[in-house]
Amino acid sequence: MAAKKAKAKNKTAAPPAKKLTAIKDKYTKSAILAEISDNTDLSKKQVGAVLDQLSNLIERHVKKGGAGEFTLPGLLKIKTVKKPARKARKGVPNPFRPGEVMDIAAKPASTKIKVLPLKGLKEFV
Repeated sequence: MAAKKAKAKNKTAAPPAKKLTAIKDKYTKSAILAEISDNTDLSKKQVGAVLDQLSNLIERHVKKGGAGEFTLPGLLKIKTVKKPARKARKGVPNPFRPGEVMDIAAKPASTKIKVLPLKGLKEFV
């Protein structure tokens, strides 16, 4: 019985989590920089430099010859998706006007960006 009490005394209570309030208006880049600057020990210039470096890092991951995928841990995953070329088609039934046919132009191959939310971001909602 005494051992249980000793274990209970050794546990320290975690401080209560800070309650975050919802933001009603959409922030601009300068508002985001100001908010992060106010909540950290960094200046607006330093926060801007961090965001610029993050942008450069993402670009280097997704550009041609890169890894093709970037993960911001706990928040989101950005990846490239290769779309193959499509040939032109003639005489395809028009879905909007039954009984008519239409021609569909060819499309070249392309690379698209896909952003996937991760568990941490989904839990915010």
